[in-house]
Amino acid sequence: MRGMGNMQGMMKKMQKMQKEMEQSQAALNEKEFTGTANDDLVTVTFTGDKKCKKVSIKEEIVDPEDAEIIEDLVLLAVNDALGKIDAETEKVMGKYSKGLGIPGM
Repeated sequence: MRGMGNMQGMMKKMQKMQKEMEQSQAALNEKEFTGTANDDLVTVTFTGDKKCKKVSIKEEIVDPEDAEIIEDLVLLAVNDALGKIDAETEKVMGKYSKGLGIPGM
C-alpha cells in the first residue's frame, strides 16, 4: 500500500505543475512584445499568444514610391517581435519540460 501513497503524491505534484503551467501561459499571453525595424521607423506590437495589436510607421518614411520598402520593414519588425515571443516562451515554459524526457517538449 505504500506505493499508492507515492502515486497520490506524484499526482498532486503533477496537478500543481499543470496549474502553474496554465498560470504562466496566461501571464505570457497577456505580455506585450514590440518588434522594430530601422531605428524604430516601423514598430509592431504583439501579445504573447502572437496576436498583432499595433503596427506603427513613422510619417517620414511614407512615400508612395517606397511601398515595397515599407512592406519589407514591416516584415522585419513582425519577425523581430515573433522571435522575442519564442525566446520568452522558452524561458518561461521551458522549466516545465526540462528533464521530463517527454517527446515534443
